Amino acid sequence: MKPIRIPDLSARPFKLGVERLMETPPNILFQAWTNQFDQWFAAPGSVIMEGKINTCFFFETEYENKRHPHYGRFLKLEENSLIEMTWVTGEGGTKGSETVITVIFEPYGAGTKLQLIHSGFPDEESRNGHEQAWPLVLEQLDQRMKDRNL
Repeated sequence: MKPIRIPDLSARPFKLGVERLMETPPNILFQAWTNQFDQWFAAPGSVIMEGKINTCFFFETEYENKRHPHYGRFLKLEENSLIEMTWVTGEGGTKGSETVITVIFEPYGAGTKLQLIHSGFPDEESRNGHEQAWPLVLEQLDQRMKDRNL
């Protein structure tokens, strides 16, 4: 297996953290993040994703009648507990910078305590936009996935 190249984020110190108690169990959330983006986040039919370490992914979102491509690759996967991935979007997102998202899933009753850390933003504007968006995205994830049984 090829060595995994980790992005150097030292010149881009802007980061954020979001926590949410989810009604959805960790195993379903893990699958949603690694194989089912089109069921909660991405535009249907736009996802290319294997959900394996050192593989690339692509998907699109649609917002205000505009297409927003997202690219990345999986850096670390610990089944049902941790995902680390790069995340690249265009002008309104990471401005083309390769950022890193770490998602931690901790069982919490019948659900999950989810912690998301997003690092490596090129500036405060980019970070602040994501800081506003991620809680809404996680709420949507929980609403769409909570009634599934895997």
